[in-house]
Amino acid sequence: MTEFEVAVAQAIGHVPTDTLTALADEMEQDGQLTVPWAGPGSDRLAALIPAAVGYGTGPQQASAYLRGAAAGYAHRAAEQSVEVVWGGPTVHGVPTRSMGQVLAELIERAQRSLILMTYSAKPYPPVHSALSDALDRGVAVSVVTETLIGAGSAISGTEPAAAFLGLAGLDLWQWPKVSRPSESAKMHAKIAVADERELVVGSANLTASGIDESMEAALLIIGGTAPHRAASLFRELVITKQLVRFN
Repeated sequence: MTEFEVAVAQAIGHVPTDTLTALADEMEQDGQLTVPWAGPGSDRLAALIPAAVGYGTGPQQASAYLRGAAAGYAHRAAEQSVEVVWGGPTVHGVPTRSMGQVLAELIERAQRSLILMTYSAKPYPPVHSALSDALDRGVAVSVVTETLIGAGSAISGTEPAAAFLGLAGLDLWQWPKVSRPSESAKMHAKIAVADERELVVGSANLTASGIDESMEAALLIIGGTAPHRAASLFRELVITKQLVRFN
């Protein structure tokens, strides 16, 4: 693969498809590459732009390659399946998959990006190990947790974000108390998004109790627009500074 083709592969799934398509349009029209993108993955877009110079027979070939890669990714993401995920007692004759199994497999399949959001979190070795492996693969991992000050008296002990300390390269995010519309507002979302193609949305926190013990329910959505929209929402919250880094 050429430098440009590698850069495209690394940008797909990190930079929004419409941004890549707009960049391809500029390549085709005049060869000027000025599409701005300041959200997560901007470093990958920054690497892609200079790599396009001198690719193939010129800007038109680079444009066609980038547009085709973006369209292929979008087409694959449009194929959708939905599966029930269950934590707690099972019922004979009603097939479901466990919360822990689905979450571990989603993290293991991630190749480009992974977003986790949880209200509470405690050190949980299976998740910690899977996230460590994902980071070693070069996956961009972002985790959003509630804070002690945001939860008030509902969460005690250490900060939920502390469950992810020691994972080098992982980005930790919070919803600052000053940005919330009221004193009672909570960061209560519980989702996992892998490569903007797989989405788990449900009730379980990233704790041993939430994953292995409590009665919790979720949906695993593979393909379609929902995973991409969830990831896009996260990016917009970062860009508008509704979410800010812990680290």
